[in-house]
Amino acid sequence: MNVFFDMEFTGLHQRTTPISIGLVSEDGQEFYAVFTDYDREQIDPWIAENVIANIGESRVIGDTAYVVFLLRKWLTQFDQAVMWSDVYAYDWVLFCELFGGALKVPKNVYYIPFDLATLFVANYIDPDVNREEYAKMEVESKYWKHNALWDAMVIKACYERAMREQVRR
Repeated sequence: MNVFFDMEFTGLHQRTTPISIGLVSEDGQEFYAVFTDYDREQIDPWIAENVIANIGESRVIGDTAYVVFLLRKWLTQFDQAVMWSDVYAYDWVLFCELFGGALKVPKNVYYIPFDLATLFVANYIDPDVNREEYAKMEVESKYWKHNALWDAMVIKACYERAMREQVRR
C-alpha cells in the first residue's frame, strides 16, 4: 500500500525537530499528529508564520513517544507500507529517527522510500511545479500549505495524476 507522508520541522539543518506529521494511504486512511516536544528555540519567523500558524486541528497531540506509539499502531493496518514524500531528503530521515533509526522502522514499512520530485523528473515534469496547481487542488478552508496532512494529500494527488499521465504515454 502506498502511503504518502509529509513532516513539518523546525528548520533545514541536522538538529531539526519534528513539529507535525501527516500521512494518507492510497485508500484514503489518514493520520495527523502534532508534536509537543519540538525545539521551540529553533523556530524562526518563517516557520512561525508558515508552519506553526497552519497546524490546524489534530486528534493526536503529544510528545514524540506518544505520537510514535500511535503511528506504529496506525501503520499496522498495512501488510506493507511503501512510503512516498515530496522530496524525501528530510522527511525520510526524520521519519526513521522517530523510531530510533532506519533499522528500527516497523518491519512492514518498505525500506526504500520514494519521492514525488524524482517521479516528476523521470516523467519530464518540472520538479519545481506548484504542487496544488499540478494536482488541480484548491486549499480547503480547514487546511493550509505547510500543514503536514494537507501536504500529504497533495503529494497523493500529484502522484495519482503523474501515474495516470505516465500510463497514457
